[in-house]
Amino acid sequence: MRKMFRHRSHLDVSAEALCRFHLLPDALEVLQPPWEKVKVVSRSGAVDQPGSRITLRVSIGPFAQTWVAEHSAYEPGRMFRDTMVSGPFPFWEHTHLFEPDGPNASWLEDRVEYELPLGWFGHAAAGWYVNRRLRRLFEYRHRVTIETLGKPKTT
Repeated sequence: MRKMFRHRSHLDVSAEALCRFHLLPDALEVLQPPWEKVKVVSRSGAVDQPGSRITLRVSIGPFAQTWVAEHSAYEPGRMFRDTMVSGPFPFWEHTHLFEPDGPNASWLEDRVEYELPLGWFGHAAAGWYVNRRLRRLFEYRHRVTIETLGKPKTT
């Protein structure tokens, strides 16, 4: 049973500038909340090179697991996607979207399609927990992005 999580924010910066920020070699470290225990173990290639990979060591409490993600798609200035190759989920695909809203504004949207271990039981037992962690993670990441690149547009 796959689930879709989405988080979207508006920024007063072009989609191209937003994408460039996310392509920086240290972007993941900059956007990582201090409460998340994630360490980059290795990288091969860059985010904008489909087939490149990143290996992470992810800890939750006393448990740690290696997570390998492959950058599976890239459209210059518009989006990139990473897909879990190995890790804690049967399926995990994260799409980073940068949607233009005029020449100097854009929408940042993160879409995570995932499947929890143990099927319906996993979703019943831990779906709320994963959704809460994702919401908190992406609220932080979007806030850091806004603080770094530009203020949200108010209407």
